[in-house]
Amino acid sequence: MVHRDIPVLETKRLQLRAPEPEDYPNFKATFASYRSRFMGGPLNEYEAWMLYASEIGHWEIRGYGMWMIHLKDTDETVGMAGGWFPAKWPEREIAWIIWPDQSGKGYALEAADRVRRYFYHDLGWDTAVSYIDPKNLEAIRLAERLGCTKDASAATVDGHDAVYRHPSLEELQSQLGHGIDMEIAHYQDPLFKPKGWALD
Repeated sequence: MVHRDIPVLETKRLQLRAPEPEDYPNFKATFASYRSRFMGGPLNEYEAWMLYASEIGHWEIRGYGMWMIHLKDTDETVGMAGGWFPAKWPEREIAWIIWPDQSGKGYALEAADRVRRYFYHDLGWDTAVSYIDPKNLEAIRLAERLGCTKDASAATVDGHDAVYRHPSLEELQSQLGHGIDMEIAHYQDPLFKPKGWALD
C-alpha cells in the first residue's frame, strides 16, 4: 500500500519508494546495530518501532520524508534517504542511512543527490542541511562529496552536532554538480570496483 502523495524517484541503479511495513525488519536490524550509533542508536525493539512509525508519519505531517532505497535489478532495500524535519529541528535536513552490508557501493551518494534534486526542483527548497555527529567521519566525507560545507553559524539540534550546508540549486548547476554526477556515474559502472574506502 503506497501512500498516494509519495512520489517514486529513480536513478540508473535505484528506485526510491515509500516506506512500507515489509521494509521494517531491515530498518529494525540496522537501528539495533552499530550502524545507528551516530543517530541515537542502537535502539531497542520499541524505540525502533516508534522511529519507523515516525518515518511514515512524517510524510503525513510535512508532506515529504524518507524514501526506502530499492535496487532496480533485485528490488531489495539497501537503506533510506530523504528529508527530515521533526520538532526542534532548526532547518530541513537531508538525511540517509545504508544497511551495514550494503555500504561502500555509492548508494547513499546516488540517493541523496536524487532526493536533493527533487526537493530543489519540485518542492522549491532554496537550502538544506545535514546534521552530523562530528565523530561520524563517513557521513562527513559523504556530505563533502555532495558539495556540502560546514556552516559554523547555523543552529544545531542539540549543540553537539555539526551542520553541513548543501549547495544551492545554482551551485549544483556549475562544475560542482558535474563533479558529483561524474562520481555517481563511476559507481553506476559495473566495472568500477573501489577498494579500501569506508564510504557510502
